[in-house]
Amino acid sequence: MRNFVADLHVHSLLSPCAAVEMTPRHLVKRAIEYGIDIIAITDHNSSYNVRAAIQAAKGTNIKIIPGMEVETMEEIHLITLFERVEQLDEWQRVVNRHLPAMLNDEQRFGAQFVVDAEDNLLEICQQMLLTPVELEVAEVVKQAKALEGMVIASHIDRPSYSIITQLGFIPDELLLDGVEIARYENYNRLISRFLGLQHLPVVTNSDAHTIADFYGGPKMLFLLESPSLREIGLALTGRLGRKAMCNYFL
Repeated sequence: MRNFVADLHVHSLLSPCAAVEMTPRHLVKRAIEYGIDIIAITDHNSSYNVRAAIQAAKGTNIKIIPGMEVETMEEIHLITLFERVEQLDEWQRVVNRHLPAMLNDEQRFGAQFVVDAEDNLLEICQQMLLTPVELEVAEVVKQAKALEGMVIASHIDRPSYSIITQLGFIPDELLLDGVEIARYENYNRLISRFLGLQHLPVVTNSDAHTIADFYGGPKMLFLLESPSLREIGLALTGRLGRKAMCNYFL
């Protein structure tokens, strides 16, 4: 086993709030430069740049985890991760069925670029992505896990789009795989207020929307046999000698 540096919450330029520099090829290039081994591409309600990232990483030691950040009906952000891109494709079909039929307002939110592995523009997605899907949080978790996905509540210490902010608690029946804390120094404060957090694994990621975020934001340091979602799941629960360390910075 060896250590792997991982960032499980990274946006590409498909997310309208992300910078155009966040292309798959550029992210892979910077990951090599910075020593980041594992990246999860997690655009808002969308996965259309994941395959390009996987292709861009071929021939390198960078592992791309297929993912998506979903916004639930309650305006809660959840990171959904999958072992195989085919599972993510099926998850995209589920999300598409519940996305409101709205067009993106580029002037207000920004454009949504779909590119190939060489960062060539394929299309500008017209579907509004920065919006809640018509599924409650419990249903999002249930359906993602039915596809063998991992579900992590995004940035629970932030004042918006957090399950804590929106619900005031984390229902036990959600069976989350973990919670993401943007600033790990908030952990003890959160634990003192929400005792139910004690049984949930904690992750820290950059939630990168720019390359500066990607470099400067917190990461995870995993001790794994190989860079896979299954191994990450073992590390988050401390099984079979796998380990996870939060708040790792480059």
